[in-house]
Amino acid sequence: MINPEKVSVATSNANPNGPAAICVDHISKIYPVPFLRLKKAFRRKFKPPTEALRDVSFEVREGEIFGLIGPNGAGKTTLTRIIATLIQPTDGNVLVKGHDSVRDDEEVRRNVGLASAEERSFYWRLTAEQNLLFFARLYGLNGRQAKQRISELFALLQIQDLARRRFAEFSTGNKQRLAVARAMLANPPILLLDEPTRSLDPIAAARIRAMIKSLTQDDAKRATVFLTSHNLTEVEELCDRVAIIGGGEIRALDTPHNLRARHTEREQVTITFTAADAANVENGLRDNFRDQAFTLERMPDTDEWVLKFSRKFEDETLDHVLRTLQNNGAVVRRVDSERATLLDVLESYEKTEGEAKADK
Repeated sequence: MINPEKVSVATSNANPNGPAAICVDHISKIYPVPFLRLKKAFRRKFKPPTEALRDVSFEVREGEIFGLIGPNGAGKTTLTRIIATLIQPTDGNVLVKGHDSVRDDEEVRRNVGLASAEERSFYWRLTAEQNLLFFARLYGLNGRQAKQRISELFALLQIQDLARRRFAEFSTGNKQRLAVARAMLANPPILLLDEPTRSLDPIAAARIRAMIKSLTQDDAKRATVFLTSHNLTEVEELCDRVAIIGGGEIRALDTPHNLRARHTEREQVTITFTAADAANVENGLRDNFRDQAFTLERMPDTDEWVLKFSRKFEDETLDHVLRTLQNNGAVVRRVDSERATLLDVLESYEKTEGEAKADK
């Protein structure tokens, strides 16, 4: 059972009244049909232009870990690349620290570090250290600064033993860790992390998550993190707010807790207890809750009983049930509740989108 009160939730370091680190304002992106004139001239069939993003707007606050989730092809990577100035939007604009991503692209690149899940810009014949030295020079770090910073990042990401290995020899997970290291080379105030734990083993992924969380809790140099991920447990653990994107549009935006709470008005409650007279407890429940459906069963080979029922969020049913159990001689051992997960929320929006397409 999932106990929502025990789920690790990131504590927000963002100032809700402070300036926005990233402002995405009515962004749309349409990819035209390649070689359209030739295809028309030769009367070849072609698909219509691809609308990757449609009128997307939101703000990411300074010091916040902001998550973006959605199915493959929803527009997550396209939006991340627009913020990083790698792609220009068809309509709308993005401001990063007040700088326009199109007109002030150089200034925007000074403020962001990008780690992409599909990294292809490293030099495969160079070692990890040589690759980072090359990019450090592009960021304006001199030789001494670069070597010191690279050493710090290798230690932070625990990849010191890979420093002198060629990039071509890296596993997919280690390539991803090196991409994160490169994003952090110049200590940018904003990190754009596109599936940062993709292909990592559980221990390496946990270390990356701990590092991301620590970056937003450093009072001396607090970072802002824009994160995309298919790992919804990771998103719940890290993110202050989450946007759900589907079909190029933002479907919902709120804290993970509020997204889950809005998805359903009810939760399943499980109470584990012991009692000298279980029949007396059952009679007490029936007398006090005539309109409430319960299931009561004994755990095999133990003296524990399990009571299950459904209730509306934050109503008084649970308090009344616990009081009834105690008044009838029961000793409560454990209370668990199971609410909607982010996966349930995401599936709900995908289902709604699929139904809308079917109606057209």
